[in-house]
Amino acid sequence: MSLFILVALPFLGALLPGLMNAAGRAACAGVTFTVSLAAFIGLLTNLPAILAGEVVTARVDWIPSLGMNFTLMLDGLGFFFALLILGIGLLIIAYARHYLSRNDNMGEFFTYLLLFQGAMVGIVLSDNILLLLVFWELTSLSSFLLIGYWKHLPEGRQGARMALTVTGMGGLAMIGGMLILGQIAGSYDLSVILQNRELIQSSPLYLPALILILLGCFTKSAQFPFHFWLPHAMAAPTPVSAYLHSATMVKAGIFLMARMWPVLSGTPEWFAIVTTAGLVTMVLGAVIALFKHDLKALLAFSTVSHLGLITMLLGTGTAFGAMAAMFHILNHATFKAALFMSAGIVDHEAHTRDIRRLGGLRTLMPITFTIATLAALSMAGIPLLNGFLSKEMMLEEANHTVLFGTPWLVPALATFGSLFSAAYCFRLIGHTFLGPVRDDYPTKPHDPGTGLWLPPAFLVTLVVVIGVAPFLAEPFVKLVTASVLGDAAEVPKAYFKIWHGLVPALFMSIAAVVGGLLMMAIFNPALRFWDALPRPEAKVIFEAIVAAAARLAQTLILPLHNGSFTRYAAIGTVAIVGAGFYAWATGTVGAPTREIQAAGIVPIVGWTLLVAATVALVIFHRNRFLSLILIGIVGLMVSVGFVFFSAPDLAMTQFTVEVVTIILLLLALNFLPNRTPVESSLLRRVRDMGVAIVGGLATFALAFHYLLRDAVDTPISEFHLANSYKGGGGTNVVNVILVDFRGFDTYGEIIVLGIAALLIYALTETLLDGPVRARLLNRIPDQPRAGDMHPMMMVVLTRVIMPVVLMVGFYIFLRGHNEPGGGFIAGLIVSIGVVMQYMASGFSWASARLKYPYHGVIGAGVLVAGFTGIGSWFVGKPFLTSDFTYVRIPPFEKFELATAALFDVGVFLAVVGAVMLSLESFSRLARRAHTDDNDHPMDIDPSRDEETPPTSGTAQEGV
Repeated sequence: MSLFILVALPFLGALLPGLMNAAGRAACAGVTFTVSLAAFIGLLTNLPAILAGEVVTARVDWIPSLGMNFTLMLDGLGFFFALLILGIGLLIIAYARHYLSRNDNMGEFFTYLLLFQGAMVGIVLSDNILLLLVFWELTSLSSFLLIGYWKHLPEGRQGARMALTVTGMGGLAMIGGMLILGQIAGSYDLSVILQNRELIQSSPLYLPALILILLGCFTKSAQFPFHFWLPHAMAAPTPVSAYLHSATMVKAGIFLMARMWPVLSGTPEWFAIVTTAGLVTMVLGAVIALFKHDLKALLAFSTVSHLGLITMLLGTGTAFGAMAAMFHILNHATFKAALFMSAGIVDHEAHTRDIRRLGGLRTLMPITFTIATLAALSMAGIPLLNGFLSKEMMLEEANHTVLFGTPWLVPALATFGSLFSAAYCFRLIGHTFLGPVRDDYPTKPHDPGTGLWLPPAFLVTLVVVIGVAPFLAEPFVKLVTASVLGDAAEVPKAYFKIWHGLVPALFMSIAAVVGGLLMMAIFNPALRFWDALPRPEAKVIFEAIVAAAARLAQTLILPLHNGSFTRYAAIGTVAIVGAGFYAWATGTVGAPTREIQAAGIVPIVGWTLLVAATVALVIFHRNRFLSLILIGIVGLMVSVGFVFFSAPDLAMTQFTVEVVTIILLLLALNFLPNRTPVESSLLRRVRDMGVAIVGGLATFALAFHYLLRDAVDTPISEFHLANSYKGGGGTNVVNVILVDFRGFDTYGEIIVLGIAALLIYALTETLLDGPVRARLLNRIPDQPRAGDMHPMMMVVLTRVIMPVVLMVGFYIFLRGHNEPGGGFIAGLIVSIGVVMQYMASGFSWASARLKYPYHGVIGAGVLVAGFTGIGSWFVGKPFLTSDFTYVRIPPFEKFELATAALFDVGVFLAVVGAVMLSLESFSRLARRAHTDDNDHPMDIDPSRDEETPPTSGTAQEGV
């Protein structure tokens, strides 16, 4: 299966659960399972190539000039993590189907789950670090939705915010580090970066890049001191917790450290930072886990500890440490997912996760007891289970690691952490399942149906199989390790086996297990000591830091950011003028190279009218209607200026924009007082006037000096003039720039335009449903002054010219690529024609003949423009790259066909939809205010009775 399809499947599939929600829980879960299964099978189709040592790639140039390309890479490491994400994802989906209650929205849950799954698959398959960053942030957003899925729980909302804050801040730091790394390597493609180990490590920017990237990895993988968010994410439903802890989210940071291992590891900085952070996290997480009474909290801190173990192994910088880390990732995914699902079963059946209220479940829930015990013993490092094998490898690596010049430090702390790891595993088994049966359970517990225990049972089977036959996993783990090491080192020849002889790691392991049993023997006094011990609470510290940051932000921002537009304009203008003056005073300006041209009578008259309208606008700005007229005059004079300077496209655009905006503003003014109240003091107005004059003079000075001098470098206009026809197939340079050279800008602009129209619609909806509604209902139009609502002359005229307007718009659209015109101008022209129908015949008459919703027209425009841009990918060209050709169809002359015309269709639709949706929004306000009650154009009601004419007989009698 293509890697593009593999990444896209979960995102496309996320559309289905919501649609299937009404069909029932089984259908909703079934379609989600099918999507994940399709992706899983698609991944397995690439297994032969991976086993052969190949790297499967897929590439589409997106924005090559920025180094942002949609490039994907599937090697052993990517395959391993994708296998965990999709494989365990299938088990989680099956488990969640039976775990979630009937009150939970299954469609919403599985939609979030598939979005999260797709983001994780995107991370592990990305071959471009900019693309990886996009997926990285998507995991933060989608995990926020999953963790806070139970919105009615305050702890769920708080845990989601905490996770998003911590991982989001780390993501921002990582963006900086990745950009630095790309600059050092000269490429943002991972496949290129991974080949430049010496260049990167010899760069003076290596350490800043390393620290920033590790901040992103540590926050995502809950390494000290960022470990605190993960336990609070346990407020999520148990299927989410199992998925986050075993195969996704927290493993993203581990994956990135493994991916970057060939170029970032092996330096003293990497060793000191990564090994220390991992070691501290391993020990701290294990100690805290032992004294947690909530099953999920215990497992959450155990995850923190094991993530620290893996991080420490990667930090050693040795090939054996990397291999041990990959093996433990596999083992941890199996036993930790099984443990979380077992904890969910206990909670589901006993209605509590508090260990102090449990015990004796061994006889009541034998199946769950067996699954949880085997998984917990594996996590404790007991022989014949897979956790023992990777723990032994960890202790072996720790025994040969010297940190800060102390040979015993790492082995001692690793043993200490393993001791507490064994202790909390023994506590989980003993205090939850062993002991006498109690009579005070919240609900009488029993084993659940097959749907809940079968997924963890499958994982525990893998725990046992790998534990007794490690040689089955050895080839695959070494294949993954080879991908991690790259060319930096060779894969160790060590064998995976249960018995390695009487080596130091064995004695360290025995000490950890025996110490764990002894810790359980003295657990009660140890718990009392722990409870009495003063210790910092991470949650309290985090909340204090957030509160302090908020207070600091308020102190700095509120005096400036108080909602006053004049203040923002004043600060911005003064800052710009100040920066410009500094540059002018400290720089050099060459002598003028051009002479001042003589001004003719036409420019002088136009300039005088423009200045007069501007000054009048300042003087009479409190009269809203007069201000609108003056603004229109200013806009029209600007249009005349464009004509004078031979810019017909700009002139046509400006003119049509003025017509449309004046009409819309007139509708808006219909609901405002005629005069603007005085809101600022005289001193403030004098200040604003001074700032405006200074800003205007500075702008004039800049333009004056620039126009008297030739450009130092070749202006970009010459490039556009030279390449407009041969590169874009059009002689209208302005239009070619809009739909080709700067097509991405135009695409963004039509999206913004559509968003603005939707915001206007949303605001009017709020007005119609809010307190303004009563005032609109009580508003009485000034009908005597307004005269006819629908004058006959205007109605007839607009009906006659509508076909002409459509024809002109069509003509302007078609000629745009070679002559003044285009989709934007054509859209405005057609909008004017439709607006006139509303003005002449009224909203009710015009809307009754509306066949397509304007929201859909906007969406269609954006989609047409977007799909036109995507089409270039299929021919191996960047997004929005246009193409053209010339064809001859007898008896017509040769004419041009360009893909840019399709993009222009999208622009046209978006413009028409945005303008008409804005008009419709204002018109709905007017209709609610009883200003458009007459549904009949020309003020003629065809239903009214006509006078009956006199009959002929009556007339004769009158004679």
